[in-house]
Amino acid sequence: MNIANFNGDKIFGDKIMTKVILESDFSKEIRILLATGQVLKEHKSKFPIVIHVVDGAIDLGVEKVTHKLNKGGIIALKANVHHDLSALKDSVIRLTLSKSDSVDRVNAVAKDSAK
Repeated sequence: MNIANFNGDKIFGDKIMTKVILESDFSKEIRILLATGQVLKEHKSKFPIVIHVVDGAIDLGVEKVTHKLNKGGIIALKANVHHDLSALKDSVIRLTLSKSDSVDRVNAVAKDSAK
C-alpha cells in the first residue's frame, strides 16, 4: 500500500515544478505545479496518459484544439497525441503515466518549456 498527498510542499516558482508523488505496480503519479502563465510546450507520450486538474485552471491544447479544464477536470489521452498546457492561474496537475513511461521525459518537457 502507498499513501501520498498532492497538496504537500507546494511551491510555485519561476520554473515548472514536477515531482513523483506515488508509484504503483501499474502507474506513476506525477504532480506538476504550473504558476499562472506558465506553459508546457506541445509534446506527446508513447503511452496513454491521464491529466487531472487538482487545483487551478488550465487551457489544454489537444491536437490544436483548446479545452479549458478547471479544478476537478480530468482527461485521458491516447498514446502519441500532441498536447500542451497553459496555466490560467496557479495550478496543481496530476499526471498519470504508464509504468513503462519515463519521468525523465516529463522533466525534459518541463525544462525545455522554460526556455
